[in-house]
Formats: sequence, C-alpha cells, structure tokens
Amino acid sequence: MLEFLSANLGTIIVLVVLAIIVGAIICKMYRDKKKGKSSCGCNCASCPMANECHK
Repeated sequence: MLEFLSANLGTIIVLVVLAIIVGAIICKMYRDKKKGKSSCGCNCASCPMANECHK
C-alpha cells in the first residue's frame, strides 16, 4: 500500500485539490440558488428561457 501511495502521490494530490475546487463551486452555486441569484449571463434577449429565469 505504501508503494502505491508513494508512486502516485502527485496524482493523488492533484485529484484531492480538484475535488475540493469542484466541491466549492457546487456549494457556491447551491447557496446562490437558495438566495435567488441566477447563474446565467443575463443576456435575456437571446435566451430561450428568458420568461422562466427572471420573473
């Protein structure tokens, strides 16, 4: 087991960092959704969901 960890330490560290970043992004999106904020670019003129997004 120790051989595996030492041989793949770089990959494991990158994977953990990426998982933390993705988790933080998902948490931010969830909190924004609960606050009623939109994640769109607010270009409602060209958006097919314009009637649904900003009521």
